[in-house]
Amino acid sequence: MIQLNYRDSKPIYEQIKDGFRKLIISNSLSANEKLPSVRELASGLAINPNTIQKAYRDLESEGYIYTMAGRGSFVAERAEIYDTRQHELLEEFDEIVQELYFLSVGKEILQERIELLAKGGEKA
Repeated sequence: MIQLNYRDSKPIYEQIKDGFRKLIISNSLSANEKLPSVRELASGLAINPNTIQKAYRDLESEGYIYTMAGRGSFVAERAEIYDTRQHELLEEFDEIVQELYFLSVGKEILQERIELLAKGGEKA
């Protein structure tokens, strides 16, 4: 389900979050599907349960999952997830475009790249 790279500079809880995000966005995990318990996942990955708990807390605050007391954590509905992810990506996009402008990349170049990607073309 989730694979960890212990040599990666990214913290383990971030790798867990990224793994679940990918599974959720790709429909590998369905809406309202129950996630493994914190203890179960911690045991399976041989890591501290607090690490899993932090990842689950973050995923819940980001809108990817929801928790029901005594029942566990579940995948949130698609519309909520897509709205959340779209908002996150647009914020990242804004930051990247601002930095590209700072690096003197012109508006025309950015528009060309967006149009090429919209047509399904490969980025240069």
